[in-house]
Amino acid sequence: MTRRPADGAAADRIGRAYDRLAGALYRYALMILADPAAAADAVQQVFTSWLGAAGPAPAEEERYLRRAVRNACYSALRQRRPNDVSADAAPLLEAIAAVRDRPEERIAIEQAMRALPPEQREVIHLKVFEGWTFQEIAEFGGDSINTVASRYRYAMDRMREYLS
Repeated sequence: MTRRPADGAAADRIGRAYDRLAGALYRYALMILADPAAAADAVQQVFTSWLGAAGPAPAEEERYLRRAVRNACYSALRQRRPNDVSADAAPLLEAIAAVRDRPEERIAIEQAMRALPPEQREVIHLKVFEGWTFQEIAEFGGDSINTVASRYRYAMDRMREYLS
């Protein structure tokens, strides 16, 4: 496939999409990768690739970009060597009102989240922080609803164990 740079109108559209979605896509990538540098790289890779691609805009930009970021994250995980994580341990979770005044609780939740496998962190992120249903997560990831529900249940059980 021949790739040609996006024209001016397409570049503007991609820039607006970046302004609107990059923050949420970064948080999603960070939850999967648990590595700030790798998460930023995944998002940058997706937008750079989209900017250099020829062809029409995807019908559902946000869904397309989220899927592309997910694919980039899991590709990065496959290529990652054990213990190959950025030394910058930026928080996975933004300060939320419920734990903002109790940093020790946020730190404990952060540590519990980092102990989970990427697939379980992803389901927790989409379910708890994005408000998706198990059905939506299953359709998006190409998994069965039972697999998604199990990942959520196992993640919650592991977090309860970790936090007790």
